[in-house]
Amino acid sequence: MSGFGVSALPDVIPVFPLENAIVLPRGQLPLNIFEPRYLAMVKAAMGGERLIGMIQPKEDGSLFDVGGLGRITQFTDPENGRLLIVLTGVTRFRIAEELDAETPYRQVRADYSGFAGDFQPPEPMAAVLRSDLETTLRDYLETQNLSADWEAVSGADDESLVNTLSSVCPFDVAEKQALLEAKTVPIRAATLRALMTLAQSGVENGSGLVH
Repeated sequence: MSGFGVSALPDVIPVFPLENAIVLPRGQLPLNIFEPRYLAMVKAAMGGERLIGMIQPKEDGSLFDVGGLGRITQFTDPENGRLLIVLTGVTRFRIAEELDAETPYRQVRADYSGFAGDFQPPEPMAAVLRSDLETTLRDYLETQNLSADWEAVSGADDESLVNTLSSVCPFDVAEKQALLEAKTVPIRAATLRALMTLAQSGVENGSGLVH
């Protein structure tokens, strides 16, 4: 993301543990904030670098190792006790350690060293992978009784399409984590295709499972 590099990022960041929510580099994640501790977190972030780490919690309350750092790029206060924000992904990070924070929200020491590629132009997808992804998406949406703006899908660049689908498709926590941790856009696209095919197969086999 323009204006950021690994060396400019803070070592300590606030984190928002939320199941099924990931923010990928240059992707966007809208959030409706209403819990007091996270209202405090957003207000503190707005007074600083506007950076928040999104990370998924495990069933026991501990955190997955890898999350996504996002910058607040849209902020609305409807004055009803909630805050509406949009995070735009900067980079992924690995938790070096969780701190004994005095704030009501959790904080971690972040390690960005394994994600330098997040600041580089994304690796292009092969044309056949792009075509296969769109075909799989059509089949997946049909089984889910959903629709899409196909003109927008066809016009989206590879990274935007893959990261948007990774964020909005209703996959479970482990599946979302796999998408987040995929090293490149083509690897994420292949993972996305596999997950959509798996979900589609479950519906067609009568299980009724929707991830």
